[in-house]
Amino acid sequence: MNGSGKDRSVAPQAGPGSDVEAFLRKAAETPPVRTSGRGRLIFALDATMSRQPTWDLAQGLTGRMFETTASLGGLDVQLVYFRGFHECRASSFLPDGQGLAALMGKISVQGGSTQIGRVLDHVKAETKRAPVGALIYVGDAVEESVDSLCVAAGELGLLGVKAFMFHEGYDAGAEQAFREIARLTNGAFAKFDHAAPGRLAALLAAAAAYAAGGRVALEKQAREGGEAARLLLTQMR
Repeated sequence: MNGSGKDRSVAPQAGPGSDVEAFLRKAAETPPVRTSGRGRLIFALDATMSRQPTWDLAQGLTGRMFETTASLGGLDVQLVYFRGFHECRASSFLPDGQGLAALMGKISVQGGSTQIGRVLDHVKAETKRAPVGALIYVGDAVEESVDSLCVAAGELGLLGVKAFMFHEGYDAGAEQAFREIARLTNGAFAKFDHAAPGRLAALLAAAAAYAAGGRVALEKQAREGGEAARLLLTQMR
């Protein structure tokens, strides 16, 4: 999903000699995005079959993410999603999330396994091209090696990218993995229920404010009564 209406595949995790090298060469040859001081946020979602209710919910809440970011200098947002058989794609960066809901509306969920590792590797590659302020990830399951995910998360942490991991449901293993990814990136973890959309909306808005304006913006939200902002701040270092 870029300016031509097409999205691009995210490089798979694999060993030497795979498409990873080709992806990294292409990324290195691509001129970095000029943000003019604007923040950059990667918004990643699990689009496997179990995610249909929350996919629809997130689509309807995208506007809330950016209500305060214009006053903070603006925010460029990239949508990343995975679904089906090894499909993981990323849009171009969109100014202040313009058109994000429309893009999501064109994507249908499909059965498949989680590909969180590919998301983390993609965020790392994007950050090496131009700084990424934060990753928001929304999902309910982890079907990959947690140790491998933690290594990738630690590498993101070294690059200064904070992961805001928002977990739906009651999968204890997924919750533990999400918490570790958040901790290793100095980010934050939170649970939500799609039956209470206000909580997810507040979490998304708080994370977007951080990506656009840093900790100062998040602290301002907390002072103004933002419960979600306070929750995230209590975990961030």
